[in-house]
Amino acid sequence: MREELKKLFPEIEEIKDSDLKEKTYKCFEEAMKLGGWEIKDLYEMPFTLLIPDCPVKMVDHIKGVLKTSIAMAKAMSEVYGDKMPINMDLLISGAFLHDVGKLLEYERIDGKFVKSRNGKLLRHPFSGAILAGKIGLPDEVLHMIAVHSKEGDHGKRITEAIIVNKADFANFEPLH
Repeated sequence: MREELKKLFPEIEEIKDSDLKEKTYKCFEEAMKLGGWEIKDLYEMPFTLLIPDCPVKMVDHIKGVLKTSIAMAKAMSEVYGDKMPINMDLLISGAFLHDVGKLLEYERIDGKFVKSRNGKLLRHPFSGAILAGKIGLPDEVLHMIAVHSKEGDHGKRITEAIIVNKADFANFEPLH
């Protein structure tokens, strides 16, 4: 699975911190295992259940949020420099893993993707952050996962989390 993930999401290889890179891969692989998914399922799984017959699949949504987050961070770094420091390693990990909880939130029944028991009890920001914590990812990555969606709207987000949140909604709202 690791080699397939490297091909699908080459941006992960840009993470310089080898421990963070390993834990980032491990978190996604563990979610796939726990959810009973294979790589091919990412091409079939809708990125959201809120849009009936959603045309965008999970693999493309993750790519979209990852690439949008990196592009935003690079533009901001170019303009603001040290006035607004952005940790690219943490940003890439958090952007890649922002929806990792959906691999636990969804299940397929009779060919249809629906909320699993876990998904009915915990939205994906919670299950994703819990899983990332068990893997030993840094608090900043857990924070990005936990606050990337509406659940984080009433708290203070770190810079990297603001970027992931805006990138996620930029990749969601035009479809909704």
